[in-house]
Amino acid sequence: METPLPESVEPGRKGRGAVMGRQLYHAIHIGILERSFKLHLEQSLKHSQMGCRRDDKQGFSMTELTLHTPQTAPEESQPLLGASQKAFGMIPNLHAVMAEAPGLLEGYQKLHELFLASSFDDEEKTVVWQTINVEHACHYCVPAHTGIAHSMKVDAAITEALRNETPLAEPRLEALREFTLAMVRNRGNVSDDEVQAFFDAGYTQRQLLEIVLGLAQKVMSNYTNHLAETPVDEPFAKFAWTKSAC
Repeated sequence: METPLPESVEPGRKGRGAVMGRQLYHAIHIGILERSFKLHLEQSLKHSQMGCRRDDKQGFSMTELTLHTPQTAPEESQPLLGASQKAFGMIPNLHAVMAEAPGLLEGYQKLHELFLASSFDDEEKTVVWQTINVEHACHYCVPAHTGIAHSMKVDAAITEALRNETPLAEPRLEALREFTLAMVRNRGNVSDDEVQAFFDAGYTQRQLLEIVLGLAQKVMSNYTNHLAETPVDEPFAKFAWTKSAC
């Protein structure tokens, strides 16, 4: 809605004062619009740069979040951390951060179990996980899932292609990567043609929805790691990764 002219400069008024008043009003109005546009452009550029390069955070300060142990964690999280220790032989730093909010840690652990039990094989799980991790520029999850992929005997060429954002040699896996990427980038608003290409590659309606399951799991971990700047666990430090410039 356009701001009305002050009474002293309304169009019906005569004389030099009225003209000068209108000129002053429009100059102020244009100046406000220019400053607003400049601020919007700067903010958009900042968000774009943060999405492209994780290490470009000048002027951005983050509160340090607690890495819990079973002794320091809230009571509800203590058995959950015990389960993590049993499953992984250690407490992953991601879980140590999540323990502050027991519901988050429990939800993440459950989604992880459910996605492991999905109809995707180990290579396909890796494609879904790493495509999302890389697109979200998660400094913690990409190394972690590189190590997990190695333990699952996934072809190293697949892992490297995913880390480097290059097409996969196997057409079926590349179709999975492309569709997963479209889901992330378009917030689930994919086209009929994209869905059909996914089905034409041999995937099913069940797997279409299981990507949503994997995405839900990865949003929980990737976003937590962005907030906490979670230290990469020592076993995965050799797989350190940063997202290349756009």
